[in-house]
Amino acid sequence: MADLSHLLSDEERAFLAMLARFADAELAPRAAATDADGRFVHGQLAALGPTGMMGANLPEAWGGADISAHALLEAVATVAGACGSTVSALTAHYLATDSILIGGDDGLRARLLPAAAEGRTLGAFALTEPNAGSDPADMRTRAVREDGGWRIRGRKCFISNGGVADFVVVYAVTDPAAGHRGISAFVIGKGTPGLTPGRVEQTMGLRGGHVWELDIDCLIPDANRVGAEGTGFRTAMKVLDNGRVEVAAMCLGIARAAFAAARDWAKSRLIGGAPLADRQGIRWMLADMATELRAIELFTHEAARQRQAGVRFTEAASRAKLHASEAAGRITDAALQIHGGYGYTRDFPLERHARDLRIMRIYEGSSEIQRNILASFALA
Repeated sequence: MADLSHLLSDEERAFLAMLARFADAELAPRAAATDADGRFVHGQLAALGPTGMMGANLPEAWGGADISAHALLEAVATVAGACGSTVSALTAHYLATDSILIGGDDGLRARLLPAAAEGRTLGAFALTEPNAGSDPADMRTRAVREDGGWRIRGRKCFISNGGVADFVVVYAVTDPAAGHRGISAFVIGKGTPGLTPGRVEQTMGLRGGHVWELDIDCLIPDANRVGAEGTGFRTAMKVLDNGRVEVAAMCLGIARAAFAAARDWAKSRLIGGAPLADRQGIRWMLADMATELRAIELFTHEAARQRQAGVRFTEAASRAKLHASEAAGRITDAALQIHGGYGYTRDFPLERHARDLRIMRIYEGSSEIQRNILASFALA
């Protein structure tokens, strides 16, 4: 890991040290069992509450930890390196609370964010639909004014936390003729009549961080609208900028864990009486892995710097997410290769890391979508 201490305050360094101890003691020992039995990470999220991580993305005014973007991303990386399932549920919670922080008014923030920051409630972010993944303009969920509130009907899919969340931020079309400007956001609370979780998807990785289908036919009050009518798309795009940098941080944490495992194995594994690390082929693999890991750190913290400054960071977020998700896969694959047959077994975490990482090239905008975004900036 590169020395990033100059980016952090003394308090943030202490927070990260505490979190690293927590992750080593409470998350990492449970990660393999979580992956094997596929149970949702209720216990891990409950344990995270007292650490401040459930509100690490929020300012102090709304109950959050009020840490810098650099510290937030290092914290996400720390959790990711210990347990991919836990960090997937955690960052999905951030997408929901970011939606309210960015798009909502103070009344909605006061009503929902303090409890979410303490971990007393869990959020979900419902944007994706069966026919509207990469392009939200294809969204079919509709919200129509009814009885002084809104009737929301539709179906969402691949919604992390969706079936267990205490509140779901749902994006729906309120003006079909207005394109992106006709999308609005709403909060639907757990237990609202007509909010029906479907099946849990059986996923390749992140098996303790569940994703659900959601069927929606709900009547909710106007007070549950997130911001003004027609502002949902703009809110979602800002939230996804945050989310893409957090995906990069997730990749960073898992890649760090994989690299550390490969480095330690190469030093300790003896072949013909000499450590693997003495062999040029292995040394070159480790050199390439370390270089790619450093590039992930640089791209991710450049996006964090811009996020912290309050400037538009869409390009930096897309670059960080694209490179991190692609490079982390290569790093983890190389780490598995260095371990040989042992790396392919469940006695070591590398095969789990490889499965957990595979989705990173797809969600929060696939690699292809990130390339389109970056191309639009390159051609401007």
